[in-house]
Amino acid sequence: MPVQIRKTLLQVETTLIEGGKAAPQPLKLFSAVAVLKNPWAGHGFVEDLRPEIHRAAPVLGELLTRMIIDAVGSAEAVEAYGKAAVVGIDGEIEHASALIHTLRFGNHYRQAVGAKSYLAFCNTRGPANAPIMIPLMDKNDEGRRSHYLTIQTAVPDAPAADEIVVALGASTGGRPHHRIGDRYEDLKELGQDVTNPAGV
Repeated sequence: MPVQIRKTLLQVETTLIEGGKAAPQPLKLFSAVAVLKNPWAGHGFVEDLRPEIHRAAPVLGELLTRMIIDAVGSAEAVEAYGKAAVVGIDGEIEHASALIHTLRFGNHYRQAVGAKSYLAFCNTRGPANAPIMIPLMDKNDEGRRSHYLTIQTAVPDAPAADEIVVALGASTGGRPHHRIGDRYEDLKELGQDVTNPAGV
């Protein structure tokens, strides 16, 4: 059975002023969202999620990656990225996780933008108009705090109880007036190893 995508949504947010001060360069945040029928809805507890993961995740990864890159204008312009899923209230958190925590989904985006970092993520359950939180981080540098951002959006009529909302996010820069430094400065001051920040 083909992936049943009911609708898609593309959002672009541009911040021109932050903290009462003009941004040196406007910050653009992009989110691409797909609303689909939960492939496990109505089947009770499904032990093996892999068949539907293998069927749906690549379709969603390709679609949402294309939406993001088309909106941004180029893969190179994406500096920070992330992903999220919200499953409707009749589904399991595992259903939301299943579609985004697989290389069959994330590798479409990661490879398209030439990223080295893992995709920051959020997976939740909620009703229609539930917040969709897409955490972002630098696509090549996990310690670059200027690019720790979160896109918040929602779809007024999704997810329905038997649906899942899947989303990708991107930014073309960091916070306009970032001034908290990077984690490497903390590690140096604390005398900890950059390659072993937890000291274990």
